[in-house]
Amino acid sequence: MSGWYERAIVPHIIRLGCGCRMMAEHREKLVPLAQGRVLELGMGAGANLPFYDSRRVSEVVGVEPSAELRAMAAQAPRAGGLAVRVEEGAGEELRFDAGSFDTVVCTFTLCSVADPMRTLAEARRVLRPGGVLLFHEHGAAPDPGVARWQQRIEPLWKPTFGGCHLTRPVGRSIARFFTIEEIDGRYQPKMPRFAGWMESGRALAE
Repeated sequence: MSGWYERAIVPHIIRLGCGCRMMAEHREKLVPLAQGRVLELGMGAGANLPFYDSRRVSEVVGVEPSAELRAMAAQAPRAGGLAVRVEEGAGEELRFDAGSFDTVVCTFTLCSVADPMRTLAEARRVLRPGGVLLFHEHGAAPDPGVARWQQRIEPLWKPTFGGCHLTRPVGRSIARFFTIEEIDGRYQPKMPRFAGWMESGRALAE
């Protein structure tokens, strides 16, 4: 049952949840900052594709482990003239040369990868020196009361939402591999606080 649910149901939950207008507002601010050759970690159903600036981006390479989501991303709307390639793969083992990308885009991905530390190490490896990580992620809330609820809810949340974790620290994890230039953390309005703590920003590979 779990295999069927993950293949037939979870991709649609991700497409609808990550593609909603509320999340699109964050993508509209972050994704146009990408430039050069771009790697998108966990492309999902392609929700970021309409927001890239094709005048600044030479190519977007998306890595996505789910065949169902890769098929959705291949058909997703995108900015005119944008060169896009969607590949099978996982963030923990990127099949790209060191220093081969100018920008890595990571949106709603670190919550669900098997190993976020290894994924961030790989993102750092494939970025050229001075390259940029653009991120918008949800994760562990700073308020102890909310964090306790996240810990209680996470065991039920994960299997329902494709392995999504509520308790992973975002900024602290990124800072182990990158120099954070900008970061903003806040609760997303109109979302329950246990699922609504968001951190977004820009970090440099040095």
